[in-house]
Amino acid sequence: MVMIGQYIFGCFAASLFGFAALYNLRRKIRRDVGSNSTAAGKDECIKTSAAVSERMRQESGGDPDIIIVGAGVAGAALAYTLGKDGRRVHVIERDLTEPDRIVGELLQPGGYLKLIELGLEDCVKDIDAQQVFGYALYKDGKGTKLPYPLESFGTDVSGRSFHNGRFIQRMREKAATLPNVTLEQGTVTSLLEEDGTIRGVQYKTKKGEEITTYAPLTIVCDGCFSNLRRSLCSPQVENPSCFVGLILENCDLPHANHGHVVLGDPSPILFYPISSTEVRCLVDVPGQKVPSISNGEMAHYLKTVVAPQVPSQLHDSFIAAAEKGNIRTMPNRSMPANPRPTPGALLLGDAFNMRHPLTGGGMTVALSDIVLLRNLLRPIDNLRDGSTLCQYLESFYTLRKPVSSTINTLAEALYKVFCASPDPARKEMREACFDYLSLGGIFSTGPVSLLSGLNPRPLSLFLHFFAVAVYGVGRLLLPYPSPTKVWLGARLLSAASGIIFPIIKAEGVRQMFFPATVPAYYRSTLVN
Repeated sequence: MVMIGQYIFGCFAASLFGFAALYNLRRKIRRDVGSNSTAAGKDECIKTSAAVSERMRQESGGDPDIIIVGAGVAGAALAYTLGKDGRRVHVIERDLTEPDRIVGELLQPGGYLKLIELGLEDCVKDIDAQQVFGYALYKDGKGTKLPYPLESFGTDVSGRSFHNGRFIQRMREKAATLPNVTLEQGTVTSLLEEDGTIRGVQYKTKKGEEITTYAPLTIVCDGCFSNLRRSLCSPQVENPSCFVGLILENCDLPHANHGHVVLGDPSPILFYPISSTEVRCLVDVPGQKVPSISNGEMAHYLKTVVAPQVPSQLHDSFIAAAEKGNIRTMPNRSMPANPRPTPGALLLGDAFNMRHPLTGGGMTVALSDIVLLRNLLRPIDNLRDGSTLCQYLESFYTLRKPVSSTINTLAEALYKVFCASPDPARKEMREACFDYLSLGGIFSTGPVSLLSGLNPRPLSLFLHFFAVAVYGVGRLLLPYPSPTKVWLGARLLSAASGIIFPIIKAEGVRQMFFPATVPAYYRSTLVN
C-alpha cells in the first residue's frame, strides 16, 4: 500500500509540475564488444585453483592489501584514496603514458565536489582546465541558457572541462607520491581464483614476463573495454551510437564557460571548452557504423549534414576542423550495473557501469562510488576474510544506487528524447522538453541540478520527466482540444513511459526508489 501511495503521489506531483508549466505557457501563449561471447568467457579470465601453480603466500609485509586493475580516472583516484588511508596498493595499468581520448573531458559540479572530498581537487590545476557554469541548449535556431544552481556553493565550485589525459596523469602522479602505492605497467590476463575466492591476478609486465601477485582484495576498473568484467558481473552492453570528435581552435563559444548542446538531426551535437584555446565538438551518430574517415566520407558528412545545424558563431571553425582531418571516433556504450558478488573482488568505473556520455555523468558516478567505497572500507582492519568482506561490501551495490541510477537514467532518457524521430509523439516530446527547460525557474534548475550531480534524487527525476510529458500534452490540448490532439497526447504519454520505465527496470525499481528495503543496505552498519 505504501508503494502504491508513493506511486500515486509521484504521478500527482508530476502533474502539478506539468500544470504549473502549462500555466506559465498560457501566460506567454513547447552485451560489451565481447557481449556476444559465450558464458565460457568467464573461464578465460579466471584461473581456478587447479591452474594456480602455487598457493597464496602466507601473510607478509611484502603483499599488497589491494590490487587495482587499471589506472584511468577511477583506478588512479581509488589508488590515491586508499593509499592515503594507509592501505598498501598495487596498481597495474596496461599503458602508463598519457591517454588521448575524446570522452571523459567534462566533470560535472557534483563530481568536482567528490574530487574535493577525496583531496584530489588540485589535479584539475595546471592543466588549463576550464570552469563550466552550465549549458546552452539549441533547437531549430532557438536557444536557451541553463545555468548550474551553484548559489549555495563557493566560487570555486563549478564543472570542469579539460584534456582527459592530462587529468589522469595528474592523478597518477599524485597517487605515485604515496610510499605505499605502487604503479606498474602491465596487462592483467586473468584473475586467480581459489575455492571460490579471488586471490590475486596474473599479468604480463612491459617486458613480457608472466607474473602472479596476490592481495586480499582485487578491484577491477579497467574501463569500458574490460576483459575481466564477465568474471564479476552479467554484462548487458548496448551500443546506441558513436561520437565523432573534433577540436575547434581559437574560437569563442556563444556562451563562455558553458557546454553547448544542439538538438540536431538525427541526434545531438555537443561543444565544450577543453583548454583556453580549444573547444571539443562531439557529433553523435546513431548506430554502430559511421562514415569512413579514410576515404573522406566523414568529412563530407560533417560539412554537408552537421555544419548547417551548428550555431553560426561556430560554423567556420567547425568547417576548418572537419577539413583539417583530425577526426576521431568512439563507440558510446551503456551497461546497467548487474554485479555477481564475488569474495575477494569488486568492480568499479566503466568496467562495472556505463551510461550514454551525453550528460557527462560517468566521472561523477565513479568518484561518488570511490567516496562510498572508501567510507565502507575504513572500519575494516583485516581484509583477508574474503567471504565476510564480500557480504559486507554487498551494501556498496545498494548504497550507490540513488546517485548512480539517477545519473544513468537521466543520461539514457535524455538521449532518447533529444534524438530526432519521425514519430509525431516523439517529436512533441522533444519540443516539450526544450520548451519546458526554457521556462526557467524550477523547470530548468530542477533538471539541471539532477544533470550536474548536485541533487541526484530518483524521485525528483521521475517527477520532472513526467512533468515534461504532462506539459507536452497540455500544449497539444490548448487552447481547444480535438480528437486528433487527444490521441497524440495519449501517444506522447505512452512514448514517455516507453522511454523511462525500461531504464528504471534495468536499474532496479527497489534499489533505486526503496533502497532501505534491501537487506544489504544495512550491512554497512554491522562494523560501525
